[in-house]
Amino acid sequence: MTIARRPLILGGATLLTAPAIAQGARRPLRVVVPFPPGGGVDSLARVLADRLPAVLDQPVVVDNRSGAGGLIGADAVAKGPPDGTMIGIIGAATLCAAPFLQASMPFHPTRDLRPVTQITDASVLLVVNAQRAAERGWTDLPATLAWARANPGGLRLAHSGVATVSHLTLAALGQAAQVQITELPYRGGAQATTDAVSGVLDGSADLPTALIPHVEAGRLRALGVSSRRRFGLLPDVPAFAEYPALGLGDIDIRSWNAMMVPAGTPDAEVARLFAGLRQVGTQPGFRDALRPLGYDPAVSDSPAAMAAMIASETPRWQRLVQISGARVD
Repeated sequence: MTIARRPLILGGATLLTAPAIAQGARRPLRVVVPFPPGGGVDSLARVLADRLPAVLDQPVVVDNRSGAGGLIGADAVAKGPPDGTMIGIIGAATLCAAPFLQASMPFHPTRDLRPVTQITDASVLLVVNAQRAAERGWTDLPATLAWARANPGGLRLAHSGVATVSHLTLAALGQAAQVQITELPYRGGAQATTDAVSGVLDGSADLPTALIPHVEAGRLRALGVSSRRRFGLLPDVPAFAEYPALGLGDIDIRSWNAMMVPAGTPDAEVARLFAGLRQVGTQPGFRDALRPLGYDPAVSDSPAAMAAMIASETPRWQRLVQISGARVD
């Protein structure tokens, strides 16, 4: 006999029940999502919530705490119970860039949060309108930047909002290549993608989820990705760093997500959560589930390795903020 699995709605949270295993011994694990339902991070949380109960022997609740560009959700984790019942999906921009963007922070990223593991990796994808690319000879990134250098300010590219990773990427690209790009801020990537496809603007930079279908359909041309290595979902699209002659050899911008718990969470609970997340994150099916979301799976070697990554990435993000001139008051 097959037992149907049904989500149980508890207020603003969703309890994902596991198969019939003994879960009464542990209180539910609350996975905090710092963004509204329906987005990429929320979808990632639900992929995890579908798989974690079986390996942790614990029910899982997805809890959306959106606002302030992810800070409200991260603050909820920082001030949450340090007992292994709360974990948050917190991105690189919140952990490494926000302290240099915000006039004040409601929490300290390293003192008030404790890393468990990285869980995903992603790159910013630069695309241009395919028809305009054909008209102007934008066959690849070098040709596009050469055109932009000959036409200062003529290349009009959108990003998904001030101080977002796409904004920081465009600022870094223009500074490194010594090219004047007209950066157009949008409130999110959806309308920017629509306008790039329709030709209202020349192109856009964003996480690849919404862009890939238009690239595959030939409406947008992919010029490059911001990470040092090519993105797993787009193996034929070069990385910016493959063009050192253009000044791009040092660009390595990745929009990763980490699983973080309140700072006082005991070592044993951190180890337990890490083991469960590592088991889920290395399953082949997990990669397949993340593909429509535009993520590559990425699991740290240990919680200490995740902490070291945050420490090493923070100066890079500080520099990106300085280049962009962005500030959030």
